[in-house]
Amino acid sequence: MCPTLRSKTISPHVLRHTAAMALLHAGTDITVIALWLGHERAETAQIYIHADQTIKQRALDRTTPPGVRPGRYRPPDKLLAFLEQLT
Repeated sequence: MCPTLRSKTISPHVLRHTAAMALLHAGTDITVIALWLGHERAETAQIYIHADQTIKQRALDRTTPPGVRPGRYRPPDKLLAFLEQLT
């Protein structure tokens, strides 16, 4: 057994969710995942999309204007210092 799993509870639900996320990351359509999970409606499987930060970041990266490197905004130290003094 993997040492990092000793303190964790692994249920069939966890394995099912992990498999669904792996399928999503592999590019499987959400409707196929919903059918595979036995969901009555594809909307039920939408929770996997809402929970996936990687997919959200990919969507944000696609909105980057041409010629600009995609990435997150990093405020300058001066701004952070100003904001920290407000607390």
